[in-house]
Amino acid sequence: MPVTDIATRVYNHGWRLDPIVRSLLDTDFYKLLMLQMIRHLHPDVRATFSLINRTKSIRLAEVIDEQELRDQLDHARSVRFSKKELIWLAGNSFYGKQRMFAPDFIAWLADFQLPEYELHKVDGQFELHFAGPWTHTMMWEIPALAIVNELRSRAALKGKGRFELDVLYARAKAKMWDKVERLRRLPDLVISDFGTRRRHGFLWQRWCVEALKEGLGNRFIGSSNVLLAMDNDLEAIGTNAHELPMVLAALADSDAEVAAAPYRVLEEWRAHYDGNLLVALPDAFGTTAFLRDAPDWVADWTGFRPDSMPPIEGGEQIIGWWQARGRDPRTKLLIFSDGMDVDSIEATYRHFHGRVRMSFGWGTNLTNDFRGCDPAGGHDLEPISLVAKVTSANGRPAVKLSDNPSKATGDPTEIARYLRIFGGEGRTAQAVAV
Repeated sequence: MPVTDIATRVYNHGWRLDPIVRSLLDTDFYKLLMLQMIRHLHPDVRATFSLINRTKSIRLAEVIDEQELRDQLDHARSVRFSKKELIWLAGNSFYGKQRMFAPDFIAWLADFQLPEYELHKVDGQFELHFAGPWTHTMMWEIPALAIVNELRSRAALKGKGRFELDVLYARAKAKMWDKVERLRRLPDLVISDFGTRRRHGFLWQRWCVEALKEGLGNRFIGSSNVLLAMDNDLEAIGTNAHELPMVLAALADSDAEVAAAPYRVLEEWRAHYDGNLLVALPDAFGTTAFLRDAPDWVADWTGFRPDSMPPIEGGEQIIGWWQARGRDPRTKLLIFSDGMDVDSIEATYRHFHGRVRMSFGWGTNLTNDFRGCDPAGGHDLEPISLVAKVTSANGRPAVKLSDNPSKATGDPTEIARYLRIFGGEGRTAQAVAV
C-alpha cells in the first residue's frame, strides 16, 4: 500500500463531505468481542452512551461546526459492513482461535446500522447522546470519538499553507520516529496500537501503524483498530472494557448484586469465549476493591490490564495479589495502556522486566502527539481527554469510579452509593492529560 502524502491530502481536500468513518471495522476490536457476548446474553438491555469532554477548557462547540459534526455522524449511520469485511471476520483466526465470531453473529452484522443520535450545544460544549438497544448504542463509542477528534484537528489545520502543513507533518513524523528508535532499545518489548479513539485522524493513525510495523518488526504485535489490522495483516488486539461491569452493576437490584457485578462479568466472559481472552480490567470500581473481593479463580486468568492507576503502582499491587495466592507472576501478563508514552513505557518496562510478562497499548500519545510540531505555535493540535461512556442502562444510572477520581463518571449521588459499596481505598486523584 503506497504511503499517503498526508500534508497534500489535508491541503487539497475541499469536498462537500470528506468522510471520517468509511468502515464499521474502523473501531476497536474489543467492541466486536463485547458486542457478540452482549447480543447473546443481554439482547434486551437498553443503554445510553454520552460524550464527555474532561478537558473543559476546550469549548468544542466553539471549535467544531455543528453542521459538519451532524454530516459526519449522519454519514457514519449510512455505513454498513461489506461482504469482504464479514468474510475476513468469519474466516480469520484471532489470538490463535478459529471462528472467534459465530456464523449467526456475522449474519446479524450484515444488516447492522448505527442508531440515531441526539446532539445539542450547551455552554460551548456539545451534548451528544446515543440511546437505544445496548447492542447498537455501544458501537457508537469509537466512531463518535474519532469523528469529534478529527473534526477538531481539521479545524486547527484549516487555512494553513501547503509548506506549513508539510513542515508540520514532517516534524510529527520525525518526533514519532524518535520514539520508535528509543523503543528499539528494549529487546523484549511487546507493544500494540491502541490509538483509535483520540487520534489526530485516520490517515495519521494508518501512517503510525505502518511505521511501527517497519520500525519495530515483530515487537509490534498488532492494532486494536480492526480495519488497520485487516489492511496491514496484523493481529487485532483487545478483550473487554469498563462498560460491561458498569451496565451489569446498573441493572443490579441490591448493593450485594452491585458488588458482585465485576465478577459476574468475568464468569460470563469466560463461559462465552470458552476460556480464551482471559485478561481482566480491574479498575471500573477501583482496583483495590476488585482484588480484595475477587474469587480465587480470577488468579488463574492470563492477566490484567491496569488502566487508571500509575502503571508501576498498579502492577506492583497486582503482582503482590498473585503472590499472596501462590501464583508465579512470571507466568502472568500485565497490559499497560493508560496514557502511555515512551518515558512511561521505558520506566515500566525496566521496573518489571523479568518479573512478569508485559505488553503495552500505546494510545493517544502515539496517534495524536503534535505537541511542538505546528510552525505557527499554539496548542490547538494538542490532544484532549475526550471519552464516550455508558451513562444509563434500562433507565438506571451507570457509574465508573476508577482508581483516579478525576476519571469517575456518573450521577454524584450514585457515585457516593458505589463508594459506600466498594470503598475508596487506593483511589488517588491525578491530572488527566489524555
